[in-house]
Amino acid sequence: MGLRAPLTCTHHLSLNTSIRVSENSISELEYRRRINMFTNSRRRELTDEEIREIFFNSDDEGDYNTESSGSDSDSEERLPPNLVSLERNPELGEGDDDVEENPEEGPSVVPCSRPEGPVPVEEVRSSDWRTAVDFTPPGPGIEFDSSISGVQNPPETPTAVNCFKMFLSVETVGEIVEETNRYASEQQGKTAIGVIGKLSKWVPTCLNEVYTFLAIALLMGLVRKSTLREYWSTDPVLLTPFFASVFSQDRFLNLLRCLHFVNPAHADTRDPLNKIRNVFNALTSAFKRSFIPYKDLCVDESLMLWKGQLGFRQYIPSKRHRFGIKFFVLCDVVTGYVQDMVIYTGATTSIESVEGLGVSGSVVMTLLAPHLGKGHVLYVDNWYSSPTLFQHLLHQGTGACGTVRLNRRGMPTFPKKMKRGEVTFRENGTQLAVKWQDKRDVNFLTTVHPSSMAQSGRLDHFTGEPKVKPACVLDYNKKMGAVDRADMITSFVDCARKSTKWYKKLFFHLLDTAVLNAYTVHRKLSDERMPYKDFRLKLVKELIQEHPLPRRSTGGRPCINTPLRLTGRHFPSFVPPTEAQGQSTRRHCRVCLYTTRRKRERKLSRYMCSSCDTALCPAPCFEEFHTLKNY
Repeated sequence: MGLRAPLTCTHHLSLNTSIRVSENSISELEYRRRINMFTNSRRRELTDEEIREIFFNSDDEGDYNTESSGSDSDSEERLPPNLVSLERNPELGEGDDDVEENPEEGPSVVPCSRPEGPVPVEEVRSSDWRTAVDFTPPGPGIEFDSSISGVQNPPETPTAVNCFKMFLSVETVGEIVEETNRYASEQQGKTAIGVIGKLSKWVPTCLNEVYTFLAIALLMGLVRKSTLREYWSTDPVLLTPFFASVFSQDRFLNLLRCLHFVNPAHADTRDPLNKIRNVFNALTSAFKRSFIPYKDLCVDESLMLWKGQLGFRQYIPSKRHRFGIKFFVLCDVVTGYVQDMVIYTGATTSIESVEGLGVSGSVVMTLLAPHLGKGHVLYVDNWYSSPTLFQHLLHQGTGACGTVRLNRRGMPTFPKKMKRGEVTFRENGTQLAVKWQDKRDVNFLTTVHPSSMAQSGRLDHFTGEPKVKPACVLDYNKKMGAVDRADMITSFVDCARKSTKWYKKLFFHLLDTAVLNAYTVHRKLSDERMPYKDFRLKLVKELIQEHPLPRRSTGGRPCINTPLRLTGRHFPSFVPPTEAQGQSTRRHCRVCLYTTRRKRERKLSRYMCSSCDTALCPAPCFEEFHTLKNY
């Protein structure tokens, strides 16, 4: 039976467009077949061009295989919203040329809902902008819930070492221990027979030793010296006895040489970061898992200095180091917590590409993926900002503000010549574009700030009146510097040193970031307030105390006092028996042998301090050794 009445389909992006199907255009069977095609193919809203192509340009009925459709036209499956009117149209009578309409209500139009799944990118046009007068953007439309923000799964006791282990866990360090031992054994096997080198002294490392090694590396950021060997110098001017009391120079350098993170046999060689990918993923996962950010977020670039040969080395003239490995970093504005990061490796950068947003927009969407639809506000610089990106974020419940380049696609036009202090606002219903003339042109784009000026809190030296700036500029200046602030804090005490292996320097850079996040968590969980430098020093002490490492005796002069002998908890124990002496095993008391308070004597004792690995007489030597600096 032929269709005699026209059918109207209205698309949600062009409500004035309609498609009229005449009575002789298609048959009832053809109409049903084409409806089947819509219901069983991809569930999405078709564009007007696609609908015209199907209804008018496909006359060959053989193009549609009804048997393979797997469903009947009477199926109760929901159609795409812009085709609902076709299916819901009542059976049309013979000879009717028009659809019956209510003269009071007009043609019936079925509203279209937003499709489920990925939100399509809607491009903003330059012609949509107009002059703004008292305009306030509608914003993301979602009220942010700050009650769930903060530290997640906190430790029972928020000590410095427990906060640090939220990120560099025992499991992660255990993998490093395993790979370091494997790599050392592999290197020993490559050594020619009869060749004696530093690696010939290698003995397998353990969890306690690696944690202590990391503590010493952190301490080297606090105690600056030009070379590693100076930390073990015996020159009275350069002497720092603490380092020699924990590690011998050869042992520390061997650990640094054999430090490894992945087995090449199991690594993906196509990944430029394969040598450190496991550790990087473990740390970034811990960053995201351990903290829920507050409302305001910012995305910016960070650069780790590296001037060696590297395929993905970057040059950023505005950064302090200029050459190095580039990070895209997501920070919480309130606390400075590093929420997530992506390392730029060129075409293989691990980001989810979003068509229509380019690389910069895809970076933003990748970092913000877990935080969309929650009412956050993002602050970015002009490398990321664009009207299309901000509109896409707005559709996903996220506001945005940032400087912007006027040559971005979809930006409005502004006057070229403006006097200092003048400002021009443009709006397109959802976004506000600002051009403000300060010492130079300042261009902003925002979806959360009104078109108003606000006092900056400073006075104009020429007029004596309060300085005023656009509200978005004041807010941006307060909240954009979180990433740069994190770089500045770590730069004073960073433990990353010059190395021939880029992945080792990258590991120590990630270690500094983990310590910074541990500092943020420690401040949130405890009432104790201390400078970042003091927190690092406290962390070093707690790591060495929690992971004691008896110094291996190598003969020669006696080692310098064991660290923390004056502050740790110490208890006497029996000297372990040997095969030669059995239960009557004795060792020389250290205090009696090296005391400066009385006459020295070679006295044997059955007792010792196990944490210090030192033989001592029960009294008074045990007490003197743990209470007097110069016993």
